[in-house]
Amino acid sequence: MASTAKGIDPIISAAWGKPQSWTLDSYKKRGGYEGLKKALEMQPAAIIDEVKKSNLRGRGGAGFPTGLKWSFVPKDSPKPKYLAVNGDESEPGTFKDRYILEDDPHMMLEGIAIASYALGVHTCYVYLRGEFKFPAERCQAAIDEAYKAGIFGKKLMGKDFELNCYLVRGAGAYICGEETALLESLEGKKGWPRLKPPFPAVVGLFGSPTVVNNVETLASVPHVFTGGSDWYAKLGTDKSGGTRLVCLSGSVNRPGVYEVSMFTTLAELIYDDKYGRGMPAGRKVKAVIPGGSSAPVLGADELDVAMEFEALKVKQTMAGSGGVIVMDDATCMVRSLWRVARFYAEESCGQCTPCREGTPWQTRLLRKIEEGRGEPGDIDMLSNVASSIAPYPPIGLGNTICALGDAAALPTHSFLMRFKDEFEAHIREKRCPFGDKPWGSFGDWS
Repeated sequence: MASTAKGIDPIISAAWGKPQSWTLDSYKKRGGYEGLKKALEMQPAAIIDEVKKSNLRGRGGAGFPTGLKWSFVPKDSPKPKYLAVNGDESEPGTFKDRYILEDDPHMMLEGIAIASYALGVHTCYVYLRGEFKFPAERCQAAIDEAYKAGIFGKKLMGKDFELNCYLVRGAGAYICGEETALLESLEGKKGWPRLKPPFPAVVGLFGSPTVVNNVETLASVPHVFTGGSDWYAKLGTDKSGGTRLVCLSGSVNRPGVYEVSMFTTLAELIYDDKYGRGMPAGRKVKAVIPGGSSAPVLGADELDVAMEFEALKVKQTMAGSGGVIVMDDATCMVRSLWRVARFYAEESCGQCTPCREGTPWQTRLLRKIEEGRGEPGDIDMLSNVASSIAPYPPIGLGNTICALGDAAALPTHSFLMRFKDEFEAHIREKRCPFGDKPWGSFGDWS
């Protein structure tokens, strides 16, 4: 993995590609579990404060401050406390967490141990999407090593603190990436999101206080303690500490997972030799989705924005899960949105009326427009349907229990805002101006 911009070396991805990087022996030789040793010498409250000072934010999508999230767990609860690791990486365009699970799972396990000690958690569940067969095998092997080495089990690295860690595989439902649906699935129920409040920090798994953290978030925690919270915070911006992993796909010469500075811009990610190395010959950027398929799309004139939570918020989009999808000038935006809309229609759990009825309605309208059967009122109808699911802007005004409704509506709003002329051209010409299969960066599908 190439070094990140601004002179910052890789942290999370430093060992990827090195021999046996996924083993305990390799991890310890690189200073693994030294952060846990330091944390075990601190009081739990001090550990949480250290994570707060680091400005570490969740890497699963919402970007919520990690230390603040931990602090919501009631200290005097008589119920057991749980930690659930969200490894249900299902957002289209996102494929970073699986690399941690395959190439350096002990980094995540060390983060689990630190978080569990800080929160008074004695049972952790690592929830992985069902398709993650190989990542699950690597992760389970690392868990077994941690038990054998006395890191997990009756004593937490010699400390009088029991910690047990279990790996659970889901059944491949995108909705289980939502934290309360994940908890429902862990309990053996249908993966339907819960109404909030109460929030999981108070009433979570089995009705007990629970923290749900993403794989990359927990893999970042050990570095807060090996390098110190001040060092970690200074790597990033005022509100976002550390580095982050981004997934670059679509119409670029060098797609992949890259560890970047919070100051790295979309333009740098696409064109810099360390990252995407530009576009295929003869192609130009038309649009970029900056944070997974649910993030509002940006135009080619908006690439000088840093891939950081607050910077992207100003653009009325989001850093999300780090999935950067680049679309070139051969891409039909109507067909691309149709593909995105179809995904959310298929993955909706059907619990909420706006999502259950609205997502397939969007799909039908987009197919109608793409196939040349569109009518002048269809664009307004499409906008109205999206607004009934989740108005925009700003982000976060959805009318559904969970954010899948927002995830389905935000792309529709943003595509119409920035590329309305293409939708109008489809209706005016009664055909797709880009031909039968001009998939550009999105590839074929049937």
